[in-house]
Parts: sequence; C-alpha cells; structure tokens
Amino acid sequence: MLRHIDWEFPLPRTHAGMMLGNATTGLLVWGEGDHLKITIGRADLWDHRGGMPPWTEKQNYRAIKACLDANDAAGIKSIFACATENVPGQPTRPSVIPVGRLDLRLGAGATLERGRIDSRTGVAEIFYSRGGRELAIRLQISMESQLFLLELSEDGAELVSVPSWEFKGEYLKSISFEPPRLLKDAGLKGWTQALPSDPGVCVAAKFDGKRVWMLTERGSDMDALAQDAKGKLSAAIAAGVAKFDAANLAWWGAYWKDIPAIEIPNAKLDLLYVYGLYKFAAFTNPSGVPATLQGPWIEEYEMPPWSSDYHFNINVQMCYWPAFKANRLEHLRPMFDMVWGWRERLALNAKAFVGIDDGLMLPHAVDDQCVCMGSFWTGTIDHACSAWIAQMMYSYCQFTGDTAYLREVVFPFMKGVMRVYEEMLELRDGKYVLPVSVSPEYRGAEMNAWGANASFQLAAIHRLCEDLVASAAQLDQKPAPVWGEILTKLPKATLFEDKDDSPRFGLWEGTDLEESHRHHSHLGSICPFDTIDIYSPDWVKTVNNSVHHWVREGNGLWSGWCVPWASMLHSRLGNGEAAETLLEIFGKYYANEGHGTLHDATCPGFTCFGGPTFRAVNSTPRREIMQMDGGMGSLTAVQDMLMHSRRGVVHIFPGVPRSWKDASFKDMPCEGGFMVSAVRSRRATAKVTVAARRAGKLLLGNPWADSDVAATFSDGVSTVLWGEVLELALPAGVSCELSKA
Repeated sequence: MLRHIDWEFPLPRTHAGMMLGNATTGLLVWGEGDHLKITIGRADLWDHRGGMPPWTEKQNYRAIKACLDANDAAGIKSIFACATENVPGQPTRPSVIPVGRLDLRLGAGATLERGRIDSRTGVAEIFYSRGGRELAIRLQISMESQLFLLELSEDGAELVSVPSWEFKGEYLKSISFEPPRLLKDAGLKGWTQALPSDPGVCVAAKFDGKRVWMLTERGSDMDALAQDAKGKLSAAIAAGVAKFDAANLAWWGAYWKDIPAIEIPNAKLDLLYVYGLYKFAAFTNPSGVPATLQGPWIEEYEMPPWSSDYHFNINVQMCYWPAFKANRLEHLRPMFDMVWGWRERLALNAKAFVGIDDGLMLPHAVDDQCVCMGSFWTGTIDHACSAWIAQMMYSYCQFTGDTAYLREVVFPFMKGVMRVYEEMLELRDGKYVLPVSVSPEYRGAEMNAWGANASFQLAAIHRLCEDLVASAAQLDQKPAPVWGEILTKLPKATLFEDKDDSPRFGLWEGTDLEESHRHHSHLGSICPFDTIDIYSPDWVKTVNNSVHHWVREGNGLWSGWCVPWASMLHSRLGNGEAAETLLEIFGKYYANEGHGTLHDATCPGFTCFGGPTFRAVNSTPRREIMQMDGGMGSLTAVQDMLMHSRRGVVHIFPGVPRSWKDASFKDMPCEGGFMVSAVRSRRATAKVTVAARRAGKLLLGNPWADSDVAATFSDGVSTVLWGEVLELALPAGVSCELSKA
C-alpha cells in the first residue's frame, strides 16, 4: 500500500496545491519558480447573514402542493425566498468566507521542483533547487490546535501577507465588510479580518529566518485577537519543535494504527485509497469542524462555490462514507452531533411543513446553524436528506454496537424523520402514495421537477422503516403499526414501462430517465439504500433493464462525485471491470495535476457537464470547483470493490475485476462488529478470516459459490459449512478462518 504522495512543481493554481489540514484550518501549498504560496482556509469562518429565516406557515406542504398543482412559479419562488433577497449591504445567503495566503519568496536562483507528503505522519516536504543543490522545506499542521510550522534549509526567504481582500475586496465591501488590518508588531506577519455580524479571523506568523510559526485564530475584538495570536505563537515557540512533532506523530500514529491495509494491483486506485485516507483524516478530524463541501480548503481568490455549505442530498454522506470500512467510526460523531444539535430547528421545520410537533426535517443545503439556503425548492423539500442521515446513524450503531446511542439519539431521530413522511403519505385504494416527491436535482428547480412516488424517496422510506423496525426489536420497544403497513403497502420503486426494456425504475410516476443525469437516484434502492434483492427473481429483470437504460443514456451530464457512486453500483452488480474503469476515469477527468478532486471535468470527452466538449474552444480558463465528496466517494468505492453487504449479507471481492490476479485486505470492519480479512490469489479467493469484536452472527456470501467451505475457529473447533450464504455465529474474541474445502 502506497505511503508517500508526490507532486511535481510548478503547481500553478490554488486547488492544485498539496493539502494539509486538521478539519478546521486547511492549507493548500502551491506555486512555481521561487514563489511558494500557502493558501489558508477556515471551515468555520461563516458569515451567517441571509438564507431562509426560521420556517413559517408559508412553507406548508399543502401550500407548496397547491402551487405545484397550479403551476404557480411565482408562488413557489415567494415561499422559498431568502430573508435578505436584494437587500443592499447584505448577502443573499450565508457563506464561508475566504481567508488569504502567506507567500514565501525563496529568492533569486531558487526553483520549486517537487513535493511529498508522508501519509502516515502528515509531514509535507517541498524541494527546490538553487545552484545545483536540492534544498527542502518541511511543513506540518497541528492536529490539536490551529498552529502550523514551516522549516527551511537556509536563510534569506521573504514572507508576504496576502489577505483575500486583495481579490474579493469589492464584493466584500458591497456586503458591509471592512478592510483587513495588517499586523504591526515587529517580527509578526499577518492580518485580522473582522466580519459584520460574526467573530472575525486573525492570521499571524513569526519568522526567524529558518522557521515560520503560523496560526489562525477566531474572535470578535480584533485588537485582543491579534494579541492573543501573538501570545499563542510565543508559547508554541517556547514549547519547541520537538513537542510539536511528538504530538503530531502520536495523532497520526493513532489514526493509522488499525485502518485496514489493502494490496491491489492497480496503482491509480491505490493512490485514490491512500491519499483519500490521508485527506479523510485532515478533513474529518473529530476535534475539528464537521465536513462541508470543501472542508477547510477555501480558495483565497473567490467566494467558495455553493458557500462550501452542508449539502445533504449526497455530498455530506459521501464525504463520511469512508469512516465505516476504514474503522474510523469516531470521525462520524461530530457530524451526527451537529445534526442532532439542530433538532429544535428541525422540529420547527417539520411543524411548519406538515403541522406536527414530533417531526424532524433537514433541508438539503444549510449552514452550520442549519439555516436553509433557500431558493432551490426541490432540495428544500427533499426529505430523503433526513432519511439518508438517519440511515448512516443507524449504520454507525450496527458497526459500533452502541445501544445507548441508538436509544438516546438515533431511534428518536429516525422516528422524527419518519413522522414527516407519515404525514406526507396518502392511502389510496389500499396503497400508500407519496403525492409530491422529488428526485435530487432532476429537472433542477423547474415547475415540472416533481411527481408522485419518486423511486429515490420510496427507497429512503423503506430503508427508514426497516431500520426502525430492527431498532425497536433491539431496544425491546413496540414498533409503530404504521411502519409495518408502509413496508407492505408502499411500492419499493416506481416502474416505468414502454415498448423497450420494460419494466425499469422511473424517476417518479410517468417519468423515465430521459437523459444522462449526475444523480443516480432512481437506482437508490440498489445503492445507497439497499432495499431490494437485486439478484432475486422478483427484481433481476427490472434491475437489468434499468441498468441497461442507464448505461445507454450515458455519462454526458455527469459531475465528479457521481462517478464513484456509479462505480459502487457496478460493484453491487458484479461488474468489476466497470467499477475499476470508472475510478480510473475519475482520477483522469476529475482530479487535477495536484490530485485535487473536482466537480467538473478537467478536460473534454467524457462529459459535457461544466466545460467544453472540444479543446479548441477551451481558450478561456474555467472556474475550478474543488469538492471533497468525489475523492471520499472514490475511496469508498475501492472499499466496496473489496467488500460490501447487500440485504444483510457480506460479500468478499464483489467488485474486483477478473484481471486482478492477486489482492488482499486485512481487518476491514462490517456490520455486527466483525473484522474481515481476505486474500485473493490466482484470480480466486484463497482465504477469508472473520474475527468477532462482540458476540454475533455474520451472514457471509459463500466466496466459493456452491463449494463446501472448511471453517477453523480460534477456539479449536473445525467444521464444514455449505450453502450460498454461510452463517457464522461467533462469541466475542473468537475468529474463524475459511477456505475452500
């Protein structure tokens, strides 16, 4: 498994830079010639003004439905208008604010050559040449505070402050910002930037010629903030480099200690896996800010796309998916705790929307205080956003066995989410119907971007009901009768039928997948919600028809993050070649020369989304939209190729292409508290080992198809197992080695 991540300078743009971060502060290291640039971002630097105010009765489901039935676009626009729409001096919606850069001028004769990050220690090295010698710069960021340290091989460099005001000053002034103030203390570089209604930020650095100690700090009083930053820098310098190094080595050592090691014969996917795990640490550090679209890596030259907010219609979920099989479950809790901390606002949303006092409703795009961004009405009423987070919370409990958290947080959250769906559903002719539903971003926010029984919503409801029933049994509580009724009376998907490839999954009733689309949501019953057995006689024809049609419509309107989702779908379908190829495509088309993962393609030919289809018209540089979701999704897709579960059954090497002669993974967790290891040799599974961290039963898809399986338990018992699905009942602390009998 790869350890070092390498870069070649020049790295000419911010998002081509080397990434360092601790989930709150992020650094992007880039530049060319003798000019090294360190872009600094803060994930928590929110200007909270704007957005939709607390929901009122006008956000009522019946009022929305009436406008939709009447095709009343003006009415819908009024319902979802932001509080500060067209108000002078005010932003329309909240946004994370860019910070700026610290630039290092290395001096005449210096040329930046290459960079390297040791994924196991978080230490970055930047190498440059001068006079035939190679010299090094060492950079690392504290994982426990907002402090970072740069060490040079020689004296003579110059440090320059570059606040984001130099790029966005006119816009920031238009929304009532004051200019930044440069720090004036001798020996200090940096600036303070006040915000109109929120705590500001200070960037401060002390440079003694060979070391630059730097930090970011938040506060409301700019003078006091500057003095506080100065004091913290002095304290860090007094504590010394050795203490800084030791703390970071300890943090990174603990992070990597029990992450599953993999060996795969594809260097491109290995890079996605290892660099993904490194970035996951820097992105979701539990002591930092819950992960947004860009995390702490905010560009200095413009406002971040989509405010770098929390998008709950796949993006947040994809950012956190790696935690489960990476054995880093504690990284999920800050996001869960944030959402649970919003429950009063979620309850007010549900009260306004469907008139109940016991519901919870999470819109698709919010800031860190759960203020809805507004305007995009289809996202705002997409209640699968809530159900999807509920699914992840329940999965967390399945992996950890944390019954107390299930009882105190997850079960109440799931019930609150379900109550909103219960009010939206109608019983017609003995069947439940969801009369107003959306499929994420399909037809955008047009007046025809909705219909009855969207397949994505149906899958989300079934997943939620199944998890509620299972949770009730685990907690020895009586399930609500309506959950069972919904499971039996609500369709699992909407089927579209025509002359060709009939039936197949529709977007909603009467609407087929009419074109390439970046959300594979109509296939949500396969992944992520896993609500149907795709290999059963009841579904295999529909799944085949649906996938055939999906592939035929193609990838022409795909964005970056939907490519790993497609790979995950193909892993579940047993299409290992497609699963692998799509991840290679992601690395080629949706990662730049600095491994930065992008929303839009870097070059033409694979998609029309976000850029030209012909290189001759690509003379004007396009906006580079970095998002973290695609990179984290690619990491998850590699995990899924090696192991995933379907309908409660764990499958080994389900998405591995036939060309992979050898592969292995060690101690990858799955639901139930089991740790699974497997070895593939000569294009066949050679050995599987299952270890139980707590007592339980694992259902394992027979890796040797219909063959008998030799099972040797660590407590001395040996037996032979058989069947399509193997049942392993293991006491805590016992392991079992399986091989073909």
